[in-house]
This record gives sequence, structure tokens and C-alpha cells, in this order.
Amino acid sequence: MCNLYTQRLSAAEVAAHFGVDNTVASNAGEEVYPGAPGVVVREEAGARVMQSMAWGFPIRLKTMAPTSKPKAVNNVADLMKPMWKGIAGKPQWRCLIPLTAFAEAEGSKGAKTRTWFNLKDRPIFAWAGFWRESAEWGPVYTGMMTDCNEAIRPVHDRMPVLLHADEYDHWLHGTFDDVQSFQARCFPDELIEMTRTAELWIKRRPAADEGTLL
Repeated sequence: MCNLYTQRLSAAEVAAHFGVDNTVASNAGEEVYPGAPGVVVREEAGARVMQSMAWGFPIRLKTMAPTSKPKAVNNVADLMKPMWKGIAGKPQWRCLIPLTAFAEAEGSKGAKTRTWFNLKDRPIFAWAGFWRESAEWGPVYTGMMTDCNEAIRPVHDRMPVLLHADEYDHWLHGTFDDVQSFQARCFPDELIEMTRTAELWIKRRPAADEGTLL
């Protein structure tokens, strides 16, 4: 699952790519972790807007103590689960997650490194997401996952549902069947670029949540 991505362009560049007028300031870092703030693009009154939200829907598992912090469910796996089906079928809860690259951990336990993936010749692209208002953290968002393509397979068996620029409106306005179709398709292998690094995975910000996939 995806527990780390980057958004390294300016707010003005993000706004220009996604066709939004309200360039927003955000305290989101260039590297985004579960439970931390990130910027999403959604629709409001027929126009696209940018908004800062926390990455991950808060959830309390039955095994958790009543006073414990909620887990951040930052990846969506099964659209038929009740918590997703009600949201996925309603376009008002869809969003676009701007990113410049996403990472997966690779290597042996205790020495895992970051392997980055981006789209060739595309400085920014979108991950298909959902958002909602939460009592715990205010507005929150999560990203939809799918089976990996062959470009990702050497590192992981899952990947984010990535969107082409001409699919943004379809994602934001489509039916539940359209959402399922996006999750079922295979994103083109030839568009993915992989960069293996010596960066330790565990250097991530201590306050970040591990994230949860549901």
C-alpha cells in the first residue's frame, strides 16, 4: 500500500494543472505521510477547489483502547465494504490527490529503503481519492488502490489508482460503476518510471501514522 508520496510543486503550479482558481496556502510538507496534512482538489458549486486535509479517514478498531488515537485509513482496497460503498457512489465525496511521486519500501526488515515511482515526462499527476468531514480531524481524504502493473511488480503487488489528465472530470462525476472500472483497469506500464534509492524508509517523520488499508 502507499504510505508516502511527494508533492513538490508550488500551490500555483498545482492550481494551474488542475484548473482551480483558489490557490491555497497549506502547512503540508513536500513529503506526505498518513495522518499528516496534504492538499487535494475537489469540486464545490461546480468549480474545482484546492483544500488542505489530513491524509487518512480516522477509524477505531475493536481491539483499540478507548483513549487511543484513531488509525489513519489512508488506502482503499475493497469498495464493497460499507464504509466505502456509501462514499464511492457519491461524486461529492470524490477528490483528486496531486502528487509528483509515490514510494514503496523495498529490502530486508530493519534496512528497508525508499523506491520511488513517478510518471515519465509528467511533473505532476493525480491519484483517485475520496474525502469527507470527520469529527476527529476535520476534513480528511484517502486514496484508492488497485493491483499493480508490471512496472510496480518488482517492488509491490498494489499501486495507487492513477488518473490521466483527461480523466479528472470522469472520476469526479462518474457513477459507482465508473469508480469500479477505474480500480479494475491496469495503468500503462510504459508510463511508470522507477528510481531505487539508498534513503532509509524509517527516516520518515516520527509523528506520522503507519496508515491502514481497508
